[in-house]
Amino acid sequence: MKKYVALFEFGENSVGVVFPDLPGLTSAGDNFDDAFKNAHEALSLYADGEKNMPKPRTLEQIKEQWPDWQEWKDNYEFTAGIVDLVPLSTKSKRINITLPEDLLYRIDNITNNRSGFIDSAVRRALAA
Repeated sequence: MKKYVALFEFGENSVGVVFPDLPGLTSAGDNFDDAFKNAHEALSLYADGEKNMPKPRTLEQIKEQWPDWQEWKDNYEFTAGIVDLVPLSTKSKRINITLPEDLLYRIDNITNNRSGFIDSAVRRALAA
């Protein structure tokens, strides 16, 4: 899985995000947690439209090679983070999972589609 360096800039009321390896890709959030979540989504959406994603650089390489590094270092309050590229996919994959019998019983009492129920519950949990 590719991992890209993201720079999180702390503004007065928001946190902005730039990806030095991906010119033009930006994101933001009301706070760091929102910005980090939105950065993942922005990266996935960006990659979905690109056929040849550039090879990610390390933070050390960005410090040495990115033309804007000195400006950022001197003028912005920021931190660097790593954002995993999780490709967008609607394709389902069959897996085996193990759940306690009482949990399965409770799921079966409210739905006849275990997979759909678990999918929905996991998506809600990950969005929180």
